Amino acid sequence: MRSNLFDASNQERQTTDRWALQSHKMLRCALTPEAPEIISAAGAMVAYQGQMDFSYQGSGGGMKLLKKMATGEGGNMMRTRGHGEIFYARQAEEIFLIQLEGDALTLNTRNMLAFDSSIQWDIRSLGGAGFMAGGLFNLFLQGHGMVAVTSDGPPMLLDCSQQPTFVDPQAAVCWSANLQPQLKNDFKMGSLIGRGSGESFQLGFHGPGFVVVQPSEGMPAASGS
Repeated sequence: MRSNLFDASNQERQTTDRWALQSHKMLRCALTPEAPEIISAAGAMVAYQGQMDFSYQGSGGGMKLLKKMATGEGGNMMRTRGHGEIFYARQAEEIFLIQLEGDALTLNTRNMLAFDSSIQWDIRSLGGAGFMAGGLFNLFLQGHGMVAVTSDGPPMLLDCSQQPTFVDPQAAVCWSANLQPQLKNDFKMGSLIGRGSGESFQLGFHGPGFVVVQPSEGMPAASGS
């Protein structure tokens, strides 16, 4: 049998790294019983080799549980343990790895692919703004470990320290945890009827830090019946 499908460029890349990109759109993670488990977006696993155990990632109780019940965010997360290799991807989006070394990051939940369970996480929102703008709830990650994020197209890194920066909420991938985005509305209330996109609301950032923006508003959120 002959095909360029069998070229070496398409074969699994052998590496001793725990987190490794097989391509710009495929992530490989190595798991052992001694290593931290991996928390991922539900449905992000596309293949695995070896023995894996998948379970629902609970909220941990307390305020996290209340936030998940109120927002629905963080509810579609899975915890994986085992011995072997697991592969993650989502909608052929580009994948980027971020190593946390005791610092923190705020991440749009739609762009979260996976992270080490050694990292502390919480669900945060812009108060009532989340309900007004279609779900502005984000993951706050802090500690030591790896985080994998996705971008729907090549991302752009913006410096927010020089001047105010405004971003479509669905286009914001992640930003410095020290930045506290403010909701900005450039439209009159009459023009908001029937509008749910980021053209009605923007996230305003200003201060020492960065925000990563994708060239897309991402996949539309499924509307409830």
